[in-house]
Amino acid sequence: MKSVLVTGGKGFMGRNLIARLAQADEVRVFSYDLENDETELRDWLACVDIVFHLAGINRPERVEEYEIGNAGVTRHICDLLRELKRTPKIVMSSSIQAELDNPYGVSKWHAEEALKAFARETGTAVAIYRLKNVFGKWGRPEYNSVTATFCHHIARGVPISISNPAREIELIYIDDIVERFVAELNTSVGPEGYFVSDAVPSTRIKLGDLAGRIQAYHEMKTSLMVPDFSERFNRCLYATYLSYVEPDDREYDLDLKADARGNLAEFIKSRHFGQIFVSRTNPGITRGNHYHHTKTEKFLVISGEGLIRMRHVEGGDLTEYRIRGEDYRVVDIPPGYTHSITNVGDMEMITVFWASEVFNPDRPDTYFLEVG
Repeated sequence: MKSVLVTGGKGFMGRNLIARLAQADEVRVFSYDLENDETELRDWLACVDIVFHLAGINRPERVEEYEIGNAGVTRHICDLLRELKRTPKIVMSSSIQAELDNPYGVSKWHAEEALKAFARETGTAVAIYRLKNVFGKWGRPEYNSVTATFCHHIARGVPISISNPAREIELIYIDDIVERFVAELNTSVGPEGYFVSDAVPSTRIKLGDLAGRIQAYHEMKTSLMVPDFSERFNRCLYATYLSYVEPDDREYDLDLKADARGNLAEFIKSRHFGQIFVSRTNPGITRGNHYHHTKTEKFLVISGEGLIRMRHVEGGDLTEYRIRGEDYRVVDIPPGYTHSITNVGDMEMITVFWASEVFNPDRPDTYFLEVG
């Protein structure tokens, strides 16, 4: 059993790290934050195997609080460990600004130097991560990152302001950092006793592009357009945006088209994989009797019983497929075949359709022809 102390446990990175550590076997976690007292901190430092030092100050009311909250707390932890004569491994989240001459950067550099000195003095293993702009779930808007602010505000319809949309920033996803931190449970450091790293995967993006992507996520309820999720950054950014959506805004109605045949609604669209729609069809009703030159489709009856019929547009044999909802069987519709689906059961038939392209009313690629 390894014992772990996370300082700043209720902060953005702390919460994500603790959630991941909760999934690990043989790990006991202590979380230190502002409401904990000195006795608790001392008791935990006296027994833990590793300290994840994530506590810090980003946006204080007074400039001098940078030094107190970043360097001062770090020095205090080192002093307590000296008194206790303990040398647990220490993993610290720093910032690339530690190389810059500003109050925040200087305070982070001082914190790094305090840990390096402690490592040289005691032989403690120390890993310092100089992080760029971190984004992900549970970040505080107007505090942790611009991504958190954009996601929070856009999800609530609050206007955002960008003075320079062309400005590029470099983003790191929280899960990538947490993965590196968890690996530190079983990773040794070099002969110096410490290392400083900024080698965490990152993405460069313009502020205008970042805001535009998040705005497109917000509009998905009406556009139904899903971004290219083969790009990992899109998956991470969308997950981040969705974590800021209020519970009452997580559900939405589809645009239902109803007539005597039943009803139909588009569900998801994508320029990369086409679209999905769902229909309910009354008994005895036939849909389709058309063909496509390029568009392809898949039909899946999930409730009821349907008869899918298709014939080559130049004639030839008729092919029929009788499909029941309980079968979970898919029928592919190739181009150049006129096709139809009929509800041959005595109850409503529910069908999921996939099309290889989003419907374009200007170029529908859909031509009426009775299957016969």
